[in-house]
Amino acid sequence: MFPIRPILTIPQISFQKNTLIFLLLLLMGWFSQAQEVPEAFKEKTERLIQMRPKTYLVLNTELKSEKRDTTLLRYFANQCEENNYLEGQAYALDHIGTKYRNISSFKKAADLHQEALQIAEQANNVELKVLSLNMLGVVYRRSDAIKTALDYNQQALELAEEVENPSHHILRSINVSLNCIGGLYQTLEQYDLAILQFKRALKLEEELGNKLGLAINHQNIGDCLENKGDLDGALENYRKSLAYNEDINSAFGKAFCKNSLAQIYLKQDMPYAALVLLEPLHEQAQSIGDFYLTSSVFINTGWAQTALGSFNKAEKLIQDGLEMAQNHNLPSNILYGYQKMSDLESARGDFKAAYDYYKRADEYDEEISSATNFRYMNDVIVRYEADKKNNQISVLAKENEIVRLRLRKNQTTLLVSALIVGLISSILYILYRQYQSKNEKRVLSLEQNMLRSQMNPHFLFNSLNSIKLYIINNEQKNAVHYLNKFSKLVRKILEASSLKEISLAEELETVELYMNIENIRFSNEIDFNINIGDGINPENIKIPSLALQPFLENSLWHGLSPKEGEKKICLNVKQKSPGHITLEIIDNGVGRGAAQVNKENRVLKRKSVGIRITKERFANFSKDYQNNFDVDIVDLFDEQGKPKGTKVVLDIPTI
Repeated sequence: MFPIRPILTIPQISFQKNTLIFLLLLLMGWFSQAQEVPEAFKEKTERLIQMRPKTYLVLNTELKSEKRDTTLLRYFANQCEENNYLEGQAYALDHIGTKYRNISSFKKAADLHQEALQIAEQANNVELKVLSLNMLGVVYRRSDAIKTALDYNQQALELAEEVENPSHHILRSINVSLNCIGGLYQTLEQYDLAILQFKRALKLEEELGNKLGLAINHQNIGDCLENKGDLDGALENYRKSLAYNEDINSAFGKAFCKNSLAQIYLKQDMPYAALVLLEPLHEQAQSIGDFYLTSSVFINTGWAQTALGSFNKAEKLIQDGLEMAQNHNLPSNILYGYQKMSDLESARGDFKAAYDYYKRADEYDEEISSATNFRYMNDVIVRYEADKKNNQISVLAKENEIVRLRLRKNQTTLLVSALIVGLISSILYILYRQYQSKNEKRVLSLEQNMLRSQMNPHFLFNSLNSIKLYIINNEQKNAVHYLNKFSKLVRKILEASSLKEISLAEELETVELYMNIENIRFSNEIDFNINIGDGINPENIKIPSLALQPFLENSLWHGLSPKEGEKKICLNVKQKSPGHITLEIIDNGVGRGAAQVNKENRVLKRKSVGIRITKERFANFSKDYQNNFDVDIVDLFDEQGKPKGTKVVLDIPTI
């Protein structure tokens, strides 16, 4: 009845020991069958068959002392079958199946519970049907068949909640179903939702005074808290569970809780305290015959020995547990064994072996926790909630004629809906393609305009004229030097014009070439500097190609050209935030006010569109990033309020 631990699963012992246990169980079964059934039990069986009680309570009260003896239960089941007493036969088969489940013989247990379910359905006994469905859910949950387990537990819950005046056993069955659904959320790692289910079951168990149920739910809540990392909360709930198990003297429950407590101690780096609990459990767990518990004890003991540096002992214990998990097809236990072997080899220093086990664990985890499984389980939960709310509609839907009419209506609705969705999808696709085409044309137009702006005839003509003057003045070195820079600049402009974005390093190299050429025309009066902040790697930052030149050109011709005296332009690269860098272009020109007056007084007015185009390109560029682009032009003034230049601030996204 305890849930499977999704990560801290329950491991095992060696194949030879497993084989010996099964042989002993078989021999004990044969020996028991060979023994004569006590006369007192024969008389009780005959009396019950004559009485034919229908409720679980009466059967369980009469057979309470014998329900753990599979030989007597098998005799009772056979006698009930001969006398067509269906309720008695179903009850006996379910309890025999539980015994097989507790020794991890899941195939045999499932067959017995399935047979009991069929007989309970023949008898039309809701109590026994709910019992069989829940027991099937527990068996499949123990063997990690989560989808099948959930189907059975959901059926049991739905059937139990339909009963108008539920008996004590029906109420207990509802708690079992809630516990299993909580286990589902636990498997999905939705621990808060799982705890809500377990607390709901806990409250109902308190009302029923069922200490076993209280023990189980405290154990489950502890497991959820452990997986959430709340070790103190887990420890408190495990101790409560242990107290209830000691009160009812459940050997399995006590061993299970002690193993869980030891696991917490291991996580709290207290291996000695863990060993005090684990070592006495070896013999106890094997005598119980539950391979989950036994393997958990052995693997956790191996974990403790790993922490203490006893690597050989640890390897033997973990391998025993892993081998048992493989022999009995316990997937989550196999995963747990691989994980602990990886930890062991890592502690040993054999990192290759540790990686091999880690890789096997990772592959196995994917196999047993596939996305399909999780989607199916979520669908089942939603289906249950919807079915419960629409129970009346579901009942009416069972009538054949209504089903036929509804199916026809649904087919028509589906066809019309498909046509409408197809039409809307086509229209949206056409509109999207048109928008995409317009956007591509707009981007192309911006790139072409930017190239024209960069390669305008005035700049080319004036640059070549400046170089020509060096040749005329017989300054060959300067002429060759600046001609090389000019050709390199033209090549970079042509190359960058075909790219949507380039690195900041390339852009800075291009603008430096541009400023060197322009400086010829200013008789090298302009002091141009580039400053890059600490921790900034220009190679890793992308910006639109040829984006800074229009701002520099604006500073040159409107800010510095009319100015007398010292002329400076400074380009600063700063880290604004993890998602932004700031580019500052600062000149000590005449300011925007004076520049505007000069522009109005010129005979030949030059129309500048470079900055407008660049802003549009930056806006388009920033669409591919989480953060936004921003540009700001700030007028600078001295202490007397006189203009002393202009600062252009570009905030560029990098994420």
